Amino acid sequence: MTNSAPPLPAAAIASALRDLDPAYAPTPLLALPALAQRLGVAQVLAKDEGRRMLGSFKSLGGTYAGLTALARAAGMDLPALLAARPSGLPALVCASDGNHGLAVAAAARFAGAPARVFLHAGVPPARARRIADEGAEIVRIAGTYDDAVEAAAAAARAGAGLLVADTTDDPEDGIVRDVMAGYGVMAAEIRDQTGARSRPTHLFVQAGVGGLAAAMAEGLAGWLEPPGLVVAVEPERAACLAPALAAGRPVRVPGDLHTAAEMLSCGEASAPALTVLRRHGVRVATVTEAELMDAPQVLAEAGGPATTPSGAAGLAGALAILADPARAAEFHLDRDSRLLVLVTEGTLPEDASEEPR
Repeated sequence: MTNSAPPLPAAAIASALRDLDPAYAPTPLLALPALAQRLGVAQVLAKDEGRRMLGSFKSLGGTYAGLTALARAAGMDLPALLAARPSGLPALVCASDGNHGLAVAAAARFAGAPARVFLHAGVPPARARRIADEGAEIVRIAGTYDDAVEAAAAAARAGAGLLVADTTDDPEDGIVRDVMAGYGVMAAEIRDQTGARSRPTHLFVQAGVGGLAAAMAEGLAGWLEPPGLVVAVEPERAACLAPALAAGRPVRVPGDLHTAAEMLSCGEASAPALTVLRRHGVRVATVTEAELMDAPQVLAEAGGPATTPSGAAGLAGALAILADPARAAEFHLDRDSRLLVLVTEGTLPEDASEEPR
């Protein structure tokens, strides 16, 4: 689905979301000197997205894109849509590993519309319950996240509602562009919050389908200090971004995509994200399951926020690269480097009770 209207600027998106709920206020940018000392670098800043509405950065993109899609369908602007909550709105449809579906379900709730979220078999029950609690219908799909993406798209084509995807093979897809624009609110906040502190030289960011990394690369372009590297980190068991960048197009990677970083279990990168990532020269690093599992503990021991392997995947990449002098040199990392990492989600109270996958 394409859309010719450009997204709102980050400040306008942030304002619109704060009008929905004060919990959309900016999240903290934390200085972690103990972590910098452990890594042997000059500075580590961590953006704590566990404090965001719904507990993750996804609430910025999915909610904004979902509401924008409904406003467009109703022929209204966003304030008018939310004031009127007109009857007969179409359903919002999406696929999710958990957090995007939660954000889209919230958009539907704010507007008084139905929502249908397609979840693959590996999404834990705790995450499915959170989406259902927002009022969405859950549709379970056998297979991987990419199978759920295809099922949601097919349902939308068959008339089930408006597809609010966070990934697509269409480089011009307007909905996915809106999702990434919502993520860009984080970049604007980081610029403001850094203040008198030295700007980072490196950003380590979770890969997934590439939308978050693309939004951050775009939003921080020209602002990071030299060498100004953005490093997208993906699990070696679900490494779809590197082959897509090499091929110049989305490539479906094989396997069950089973990884401890559940929110990154994606087998095909997003085409609009790839365009942005190539333009900004984003690098890619893969990490092992052991490295993903260790990163949340390392973060907590250094005074950082509690998170999951998905939430600490960017840090896992920094840890892995800095542990190997040859890789550190390749990424221009040394004791003068200043790192920015995104802690993309908090922990769920139910997480401890889930059976491991």
